[in-house]
Amino acid sequence: MLSLKDCQAVIKQHLNELQLPGLPSNLYDPMRYMFELEAKRFRPSLVLMGCNVFSDNIQPAIYAALAIEVFHNFTLMHDDIMDKSAMRRNRPTVHMKWNQNIAILSGDAMLIKAYELLAHVGGSMLNRVLPVFNQTALQVCEGQQYDMDYEQRLEVSIDDYLKMVEYKTAVLVAASLKIGALLGGAADEESNLLHEFGKNIGIAFQLQDDLLDVFADPAVFGKVTGNDIVFNKKTILLIEALNTASGNTRKNLLKWLNLTNFEREEKIAAISAIYTSLNLEQSVGSRIKRYHQMAVNSLDKLVIDPTRKSELLTFSTYLMHRKK
Repeated sequence: MLSLKDCQAVIKQHLNELQLPGLPSNLYDPMRYMFELEAKRFRPSLVLMGCNVFSDNIQPAIYAALAIEVFHNFTLMHDDIMDKSAMRRNRPTVHMKWNQNIAILSGDAMLIKAYELLAHVGGSMLNRVLPVFNQTALQVCEGQQYDMDYEQRLEVSIDDYLKMVEYKTAVLVAASLKIGALLGGAADEESNLLHEFGKNIGIAFQLQDDLLDVFADPAVFGKVTGNDIVFNKKTILLIEALNTASGNTRKNLLKWLNLTNFEREEKIAAISAIYTSLNLEQSVGSRIKRYHQMAVNSLDKLVIDPTRKSELLTFSTYLMHRKK
């Protein structure tokens, strides 16, 4: 069976070979720039791994995997504009390196390219995977809208946040596995089990990201921590803090959230201390473990040679213990 590392290597090779026109350079150079950024390529690799669960031949899934990766980069390019992010993977974002209009149009072209790649699936299989791709693409947009809506609200429920995470992050992980499974010859019930596995792993992944931004060792994490705190990002930690803090702890939290002039490290330290006092690292960690277990339960229901599921289990375990 192919490991995550094996699949990442395949994706990297085919992404490097992706042919883009030279002109107009301001349309296609930002696309090349995004593809060249250092990235884990989890989602396209999961397309190949999902296919490999049911077939030793992953070739039918390569174009779909590339389509997923190009679509994902399109969402990142536009998200960076909406979030006013200056950096992406330790490099300037496209709208900062070029300008906002170029980033919007180049992102649009990436979306078109994603559909062009997916069309290579062809035949009856395209009729099976295209509805999955379309539904997922819309849900990702819905998730981004929820995220922006929540920026304007102080109080957000845990359920609302988890729905946003599911749509913005988890559904693309789930769809990657389901599309791969379908292209590997899986029946609908089998592909749906991989979809459930991916959805729950995707939610756990995002909650783990929320934790790492606050509690990770910066030397291991590989990037600056505390950005979510600095920008009052609605994460599982902040939402749980707002829902559970009382008395002076709540007053202190609201004070820091309302301050517009502050020392970055002082704010990070103060709110991190509040999270620690509320035992949020442990409670969110327990929630992550529950989603991981739900994912494993879905995989257990898949009646197939256990060795064909082993790499997905290894991947899920890696996500649970990652430090960056």
